[in-house]
Amino acid sequence: MRYFAVFFFIFFSISLFAQETAGVHSISGTIQNDDNVKLSNVNVINVNTVKGVVTNDKGFFELLANANDTLHISILGYKSIKVKVTNDWIKNKTTTIHLTEKAYALEEVVVRPYILTGYLEIDAKLIPTKENYRYSISGLPEGYEAGEYSPNAFGRVLGSIFNPADMLYNFFGKKPKELKRLKEMKKDDTVKNLLETKFDRETISALLGVTKNEIAEILARCNYSESFVKTANDLQILDAISACYEEYKILKRK
Repeated sequence: MRYFAVFFFIFFSISLFAQETAGVHSISGTIQNDDNVKLSNVNVINVNTVKGVVTNDKGFFELLANANDTLHISILGYKSIKVKVTNDWIKNKTTTIHLTEKAYALEEVVVRPYILTGYLEIDAKLIPTKENYRYSISGLPEGYEAGEYSPNAFGRVLGSIFNPADMLYNFFGKKPKELKRLKEMKKDDTVKNLLETKFDRETISALLGVTKNEIAEILARCNYSESFVKTANDLQILDAISACYEEYKILKRK
C-alpha cells in the first residue's frame, strides 16, 4: 500500500508538471470600473482558445490560459479592452482589471420617407427594389435575404480563389488559425450567447483578427445584402462568414 501511495504521488506530480510544461494555467481576476465598483456579467473571452466566462456578482472570473494569450473583455456601457496574459499574472494567479465607461453622444436622426405621387409608373421608380437570395442563418425561422442574385454572384467567390489581390483570397487563404475558430466559437455557450446579443461586430473582429470594415467587405463579396450586414446580430454574421468559407473551400478543391 505504501508503494502504491508513493507511485500515485509520483504520477500525480508528473501530470502536474506536464500540464505546466504545456503552458496551460488557471488564472483569475476581478473586474471593476474606475470607481472600484465590482462589475458582474462581464464577458471574458480567451481569443486564442475561443473559450469564455462571465464574471460573478463580485466581478470575479477564472479560466484556463497560456502565457501570451489574449483576453477580450466587454460589457455593455463600457469600453472593451484586450488584455495579454503575462507570466507575472500566471505566477500571482490573479489580477485586477479596470474598465472605463463609454461616453455617449446622441446624434440627430433625420427620417426621409418616400414621397409617393399616386401614379404607379412614377412611384415604382421612386422606391428601390432588389431581388435577394435567401440563406439559412442561426436564430431566424426562415431564410435571410442575402443580396441581389446575379450571374456575378457565384463568380465573386470563384474568382477570389485565383486572385491574390482579392479580399476573400487574402482572408480565407491567409488566416487558417483564425478561420479554425469559426466552428469553435459556436461550441462555447458563453461566446455563442454573447454573439447572439451583440450587433457591433467587435467580438467577431477580435476573434478573427479583422476590422469591422473588412467584415462588411467580406460579406459583400459573398453576396450578402447591405441590409443584412447592418441588421444581423453577430451570431448570424458568424454563420454567414462560415457559410461563405465552406463554399470557398469546396470551389477551391474543384
